[in-house]
Amino acid sequence: MNSTVLNKPLSPVSVASNPRKLAVALLTASVAGLLVLADTLMNDWAESHVLAAWLALWLVGVVALLALRGVTRFVAQALMAKLDTWAAQSASRRADARLWAMAKADPRLMAELQVAMTRQAAEAAPAAAKNLEQLSDRRAARIVRARLYYI
Repeated sequence: MNSTVLNKPLSPVSVASNPRKLAVALLTASVAGLLVLADTLMNDWAESHVLAAWLALWLVGVVALLALRGVTRFVAQALMAKLDTWAAQSASRRADARLWAMAKADPRLMAELQVAMTRQAAEAAPAAAKNLEQLSDRRAARIVRARLYYI
């Protein structure tokens, strides 16, 4: 076997957000549930037809595996994406809370944060004024086109 494949480090993000294990667990649980349901439905009939019931349960299991494979993979990928997003947002909130707690105790850090917030507000203000100016220009043009001026 190739030694580079064995020595290749796995990134924690790719291991943690791999939905394959979740898809296998979901597929296993759903197939097991369908087999239990099929067994309870066939219980009275199975006492006199043991071999046919055994074959029918195998058929239910194989069909369930084939039918639910894609569905469970899709559900696992969507669930892992939502969980990854939630974890990232939660980590960001915790980091912001820690930074704010440190800034409350350190006046230098608080001053730097205030400068950064002021700079961010100053950068956002021209964009808002420009949007307001564009909106008023469009409204004036629309009034002139519709001949709604009464001066």
